[in-house]
Amino acid sequence: MPDTGDVESVKAAGLGDSQVRVYAVQPRENADPDEIVDGFLEAMTSDDPGFATARKYLTEQAARDWKPEANITVLATAPDRGQAVDITDPENHGRSFPIKGRTVATVNEYHAYKPTDGAEFQDAIHVVQQPAEDGKDKEWRIDHLPDGLVLSEADFQRNYRSVNKYYFASGEDWVVADPVYIRQRQDPITRMDPVTQTIKALLEGPSSWLDRAVVSRFPSGTQLKEDVTALAPDDQSSLKVPLNGKADRVSPEVCRRMAGQLLFTLGDLTSVRVERVELQGDDGRSLCALGKRQAQDEFAAVPASDRPENPFFVDERGKLMTLLVGGKEAEEPQATPGPFGKGTVPLRSVAVNRDESWAAGVAKEGRELRVASIVSDEELRPAVVTSNAARPEDRLSAPTWDGRGDLWVADRNPVRPRLWMVPDGSGERIEVSAPWLSDGVRVEAMRVSADGVRMALLLKGGDGRTTLHIGRVVREGGGTQQTVSVDELQRVAPRMETVTAVSWAGPSRLIVVGKEAGGVQQVRYLQTDGATSSSSLLPGLNGVTAVAAPNDDRSPVVADSGNDGIVRLVPGANWQRLGKALGTSPVYPG
Repeated sequence: MPDTGDVESVKAAGLGDSQVRVYAVQPRENADPDEIVDGFLEAMTSDDPGFATARKYLTEQAARDWKPEANITVLATAPDRGQAVDITDPENHGRSFPIKGRTVATVNEYHAYKPTDGAEFQDAIHVVQQPAEDGKDKEWRIDHLPDGLVLSEADFQRNYRSVNKYYFASGEDWVVADPVYIRQRQDPITRMDPVTQTIKALLEGPSSWLDRAVVSRFPSGTQLKEDVTALAPDDQSSLKVPLNGKADRVSPEVCRRMAGQLLFTLGDLTSVRVERVELQGDDGRSLCALGKRQAQDEFAAVPASDRPENPFFVDERGKLMTLLVGGKEAEEPQATPGPFGKGTVPLRSVAVNRDESWAAGVAKEGRELRVASIVSDEELRPAVVTSNAARPEDRLSAPTWDGRGDLWVADRNPVRPRLWMVPDGSGERIEVSAPWLSDGVRVEAMRVSADGVRMALLLKGGDGRTTLHIGRVVREGGGTQQTVSVDELQRVAPRMETVTAVSWAGPSRLIVVGKEAGGVQQVRYLQTDGATSSSSLLPGLNGVTAVAAPNDDRSPVVADSGNDGIVRLVPGANWQRLGKALGTSPVYPG
């Protein structure tokens, strides 16, 4: 540091790409067994094409049999390699190195992420001596190893990224997100860039869990044309996607839906900007084209709006209030029009439908669910669902609306717990099949996604813990013959000891309030497949009992923080109290 002279302006050098990359190093001559095992574990974390360098640590047979694309085991930290154990069996001579760690998640061959509860991972890498290439000496090589890839969570997040594939909800014209993981850069096995990987994953179809509730408009067997490994939009942000002959005979309307699926899917790739997609047939001719704005208007579960969303809450008198939070300073809450805003029936919880024309509220004592207009002073309608439970806390849960306009609520009566759906919020209620309710499970809270295909559930078990699950919503038939079920529940945040509140925050993202064992309360974003990252953690806030998030980032997250009342979180700031807004049940439409 100079301590004399004038201050001069210095032009800073470009920071460049801060993304860390690992380059595999092949084994050195006469490497000992420890070096072979450590070198191979390091080589697994690289982008080496075909994992060619990693295979040099293996015997010829093991190199042929190893399928790194089959699955990924994600550990909390790098695999812990133990000391070698000599194998004296003449048919299995060599040395065995135990490998262990704490499992965070697994990723299957279809790129689907599944979190685990931190169970211990145990396996072994076995090394033997084989003749060297010169035929004179012997070299240590691996002849037995774990299936697929074994990576630390840090290496996994460095090499892979989450993207949403999109498929149409069964019987509807809007799309549903199906998150998967692809390589950040070129895939070592397929040699595809991220755009091509993403399209390939979309064409492979929805995950097995989502399959019953969605459909793909791509004909069965549709694939990218052979040898396509790199795709990029032109200078007009238009992307041409060459397909095989399976797509040649689709109708123009089906082709538009196929293009819509592609546009939504590619919209998750921040590295490229795609404003228009053109599908090409096997002979290179154009099948159809669609723009991003058209896709958003026609196929989004929540159509784009020119104005930010405003949240609602129930004040201390049980009235339904609206928070106007479009600017930097929040305005005083206003009572909504209609019976709920007037306090005709004091509320304990509320939900507002997607077009903000109707609200559903559970009365103070929790016995009745009523629906009322919030755009006019119509007369209050009779209750659509009633609970007969003896204790108020065992009666109705907070309600929730889906994008179809259907209303959902849980009756927590321990004598007969049930899940109800009210078509259009006013039709004949339908009892929803939920076999998991018969296992002594209590619904603490529930939120249906905008697409109506997934339900986030806070379930309290016999051990007193409240855990987060995602259920699949399946509808069959229609009208009075319609049957509805919520099945195949998946645990989303197994590392959280208890979850206090949850809200949808986009097509495949949740905002969750909870804590891990021995930890403090956290507010963080979580993908619906359970994936998370350190950047998803929001500023701390104590005593949160409810949280609500908008569908996009133009409106703030709002929460009920107990003694501080209703608070909001604007991106880049800290939590702010909203004046004198005391109340409960903050919600955005849905």
